[in-house]
Amino acid sequence: MPEGYQRKIERFLYNVFPAIRGTGGWITYIADDYREIRVKLPLSWRTRNKVGTIFGGSMYSAVDPFYMIMLMKILGDEYVVWDRSAKIRFKKPGRETLYAEFHISQEESDEIVEILETRKSTNRDYVIELKNADGEVHAIVEKEIYVSRKRRPATVSVNEPALSTE
Repeated sequence: MPEGYQRKIERFLYNVFPAIRGTGGWITYIADDYREIRVKLPLSWRTRNKVGTIFGGSMYSAVDPFYMIMLMKILGDEYVVWDRSAKIRFKKPGRETLYAEFHISQEESDEIVEILETRKSTNRDYVIELKNADGEVHAIVEKEIYVSRKRRPATVSVNEPALSTE
Protein backbone atom coordinates (compact mmCIF):
# COMPACT_ATOMS: atom_id res chain seq x y z
CA MET A 1 0.00 0.00 0.00
CA PRO A 2 1.46 3.38 -0.93
CA GLU A 3 2.18 5.87 1.84
CA GLY A 4 -0.20 8.82 1.69
CA TYR A 5 0.62 12.46 2.36
CA GLN A 6 -0.85 12.41 5.89
CA ARG A 7 1.30 9.40 6.84
CA LYS A 8 4.41 11.09 5.45
CA ILE A 9 3.75 14.04 7.76
CA GLU A 10 3.14 11.71 10.72
CA ARG A 11 6.31 9.78 9.87
CA PHE A 12 8.31 13.01 9.88
CA LEU A 13 6.82 14.01 13.25
CA TYR A 14 7.59 10.59 14.75
CA ASN A 15 11.15 10.76 13.43
CA VAL A 16 11.84 14.13 15.06
CA PHE A 17 10.12 13.19 18.34
CA PRO A 18 12.97 12.96 20.90
CA ALA A 19 12.08 9.50 22.23
CA ILE A 20 12.23 8.01 18.73
CA ARG A 21 15.02 10.20 17.39
CA GLY A 22 17.18 9.26 20.37
CA THR A 23 17.14 5.58 19.40
CA GLY A 24 19.10 6.24 16.24
CA GLY A 25 16.36 4.44 14.31
CA TRP A 26 14.44 5.97 11.47
CA ILE A 27 10.87 5.19 10.36
CA THR A 28 10.91 4.77 6.59
CA TYR A 29 7.27 3.85 5.92
CA ILE A 30 3.85 3.93 7.56
CA ALA A 31 0.91 2.37 5.70
CA ASP A 32 -2.19 4.55 5.47
CA ASP A 33 -4.15 2.00 7.51
CA TYR A 34 -1.28 1.58 10.04
CA ARG A 35 -1.06 -2.14 9.30
CA GLU A 36 2.58 -1.91 8.27
CA ILE A 37 5.54 0.12 9.53
CA ARG A 38 9.16 -0.15 8.43
CA VAL A 39 12.19 1.03 10.42
CA LYS A 40 15.89 1.21 9.65
CA LEU A 41 18.68 1.41 12.21
CA PRO A 42 21.98 2.56 10.73
CA LEU A 43 25.36 1.95 12.30
CA SER A 44 26.41 5.53 13.05
CA TRP A 45 28.20 7.58 15.70
CA ARG A 46 24.88 7.65 17.60
CA THR A 47 24.37 3.88 17.62
CA ARG A 48 27.96 2.58 17.64
CA ASN A 49 29.31 1.02 20.85
CA LYS A 50 32.92 0.68 22.00
CA VAL A 51 33.55 -2.41 19.86
CA GLY A 52 32.15 -0.82 16.69
CA THR A 53 28.76 -2.54 16.52
CA ILE A 54 25.22 -1.29 17.13
CA PHE A 55 24.32 -0.96 20.82
CA GLY A 56 21.86 -3.63 21.95
CA GLY A 57 19.84 -0.87 23.57
CA SER A 58 19.60 0.94 20.24
CA MET A 59 18.37 -2.27 18.60
CA TYR A 60 15.64 -2.70 21.18
CA SER A 61 14.57 0.92 21.50
CA ALA A 62 14.40 1.36 17.71
CA VAL A 63 11.60 -1.25 17.55
CA ASP A 64 9.99 -0.82 20.97
CA PRO A 65 6.83 1.29 20.47
CA PHE A 66 5.51 0.28 17.09
CA TYR A 67 3.14 -2.62 17.76
CA MET A 68 1.54 -0.61 20.54
CA ILE A 69 1.17 2.45 18.28
CA MET A 70 -0.21 0.35 15.43
CA LEU A 71 -2.84 -1.32 17.61
CA MET A 72 -3.87 2.01 19.12
CA LYS A 73 -4.39 3.47 15.63
CA ILE A 74 -6.12 0.38 14.21
CA LEU A 75 -8.45 -0.33 17.16
CA GLY A 76 -9.25 3.28 18.03
CA ASP A 77 -10.10 5.14 21.21
CA GLU A 78 -12.38 2.44 22.66
CA TYR A 79 -9.37 0.31 23.58
CA VAL A 80 -6.46 0.46 26.01
CA VAL A 81 -3.16 -0.80 24.59
CA TRP A 82 -0.01 -1.26 26.68
CA ASP A 83 3.35 -2.94 26.34
CA ARG A 84 3.37 -5.76 28.85
CA SER A 85 6.80 -7.35 28.41
CA ALA A 86 9.69 -7.66 26.00
CA LYS A 87 12.67 -9.88 25.37
CA ILE A 88 15.57 -9.48 22.98
CA ARG A 89 17.91 -12.19 21.70
CA PHE A 90 21.10 -11.14 19.94
CA LYS A 91 22.13 -13.42 17.09
CA LYS A 92 24.94 -11.48 15.39
CA PRO A 93 26.65 -8.13 16.03
CA GLY A 94 25.14 -5.27 14.04
CA ARG A 95 27.98 -4.04 11.84
CA GLU A 96 25.75 -2.44 9.20
CA THR A 97 22.30 -0.89 8.82
CA LEU A 98 19.54 -3.12 10.20
CA TYR A 99 15.89 -3.16 9.17
CA ALA A 100 12.65 -4.17 10.87
CA GLU A 101 9.11 -4.59 9.56
CA PHE A 102 5.90 -4.60 11.58
CA HIS A 103 2.64 -6.09 10.27
CA ILE A 104 -0.85 -6.43 11.74
CA SER A 105 -3.38 -8.15 9.52
CA GLN A 106 -7.10 -7.44 9.35
CA GLU A 107 -7.64 -10.96 10.74
CA GLU A 108 -5.45 -10.17 13.78
CA SER A 109 -7.33 -6.97 14.65
CA ASP A 110 -10.71 -8.67 14.03
CA GLU A 111 -9.68 -11.49 16.38
CA ILE A 112 -8.74 -8.99 19.11
CA VAL A 113 -12.10 -7.24 18.82
CA GLU A 114 -13.92 -10.59 18.87
CA ILE A 115 -12.04 -11.81 21.96
CA LEU A 116 -12.81 -8.57 23.80
CA GLU A 117 -16.53 -9.04 23.20
CA THR A 118 -16.47 -11.81 25.82
CA ARG A 119 -13.28 -11.19 27.83
CA LYS A 120 -11.95 -8.26 29.81
CA SER A 121 -8.52 -8.27 28.15
CA THR A 122 -6.13 -10.17 25.92
CA ASN A 123 -2.38 -10.38 25.53
CA ARG A 124 -0.88 -10.57 22.05
CA ASP A 125 2.62 -11.76 21.20
CA TYR A 126 4.63 -10.30 18.34
CA VAL A 127 8.11 -11.06 17.01
CA ILE A 128 10.33 -8.50 15.32
CA GLU A 129 13.49 -9.47 13.47
CA LEU A 130 16.25 -6.93 12.95
CA LYS A 131 17.89 -7.92 9.65
CA ASN A 132 20.61 -6.58 7.42
CA ALA A 133 20.00 -5.82 3.73
CA ASP A 134 20.77 -9.46 2.85
CA GLY A 135 18.07 -10.71 5.21
CA GLU A 136 20.42 -12.07 7.88
CA VAL A 137 18.85 -11.84 11.35
CA HIS A 138 20.96 -9.96 13.90
CA ALA A 139 18.44 -9.73 16.74
CA ILE A 140 14.97 -11.02 17.58
CA VAL A 141 12.64 -8.97 19.79
CA GLU A 142 9.57 -10.56 21.33
CA LYS A 143 6.85 -8.20 22.53
CA GLU A 144 3.78 -8.96 24.61
CA ILE A 145 1.03 -6.36 24.21
CA TYR A 146 -1.98 -6.02 26.54
CA VAL A 147 -5.30 -4.91 25.02
CA SER A 148 -8.61 -4.23 26.77
CA ARG A 149 -11.76 -2.27 26.14
CA LYS A 150 -12.01 1.03 27.96
CA ARG A 151 -14.53 1.11 30.71
CA ARG A 152 -17.76 2.62 29.63
CA PRO A 153 -19.12 5.32 31.92
CA ALA A 154 -22.11 4.28 33.99
CA THR A 155 -25.31 5.64 32.52
CA VAL A 156 -28.43 6.55 34.40
CA SER A 157 -31.49 4.69 33.30
CA VAL A 158 -34.35 6.81 32.01
CA ASN A 159 -36.63 5.01 34.51
CA GLU A 160 -34.43 5.74 37.55
CA PRO A 161 -35.39 8.77 39.63
CA ALA A 162 -32.80 11.52 39.92
CA LEU A 163 -31.03 11.83 43.26
CA SER A 164 -32.50 14.42 45.56
CA THR A 165 -30.28 17.21 46.88
CA GLU A 166 -32.53 17.85 49.88
